[in-house]
Amino acid sequence: MPEVSLADMPGLVGTVVGISDWITVPQSMINMFADTTLDHQFIHVDEERARTESPFGGTIAHGFLTLSLLSAMNFDCVPKIREQTMGLNYGFDRIRFMSPVRPGARIRGHFKLADTRFRGAGMLMTTYDVSVEIENEKKPAMTATWITIVQFDPKDRPETV
Repeated sequence: MPEVSLADMPGLVGTVVGISDWITVPQSMINMFADTTLDHQFIHVDEERARTESPFGGTIAHGFLTLSLLSAMNFDCVPKIREQTMGLNYGFDRIRFMSPVRPGARIRGHFKLADTRFRGAGMLMTTYDVSVEIENEKKPAMTATWITIVQFDPKDRPETV
């Protein structure tokens, strides 16, 4: 994974900075997510009932499972910032679940750097336009605008900003 410097970040705005490796989403992962979040809606965990009663013809992953995998996807492919001491999830401006992720499907994240803003002496706010692709599907599983905070030692702040 290549590294970039804080000074490089503004020049990357508008570019795709990473495409993650594929992640397989098996039914076992969906079941564990249901147990962790206490969301046992039948469309996620009851394969027989979902096959006969849901519009999807079987179980599907929770949208929030797809969303939660963004951290792993980001870590996998977005260049590391040399001066970063810590990263924080600031939140999302927009999340849309576009297409269901079926058990056994493979998904991957596409990260486009939409904006960067230096805040305070030691913080860089980054905004990514993210889409999660489902292998062999036309529509993405999810799109989102994700905001993160990069913390760094103020002495490392580029003089040009």
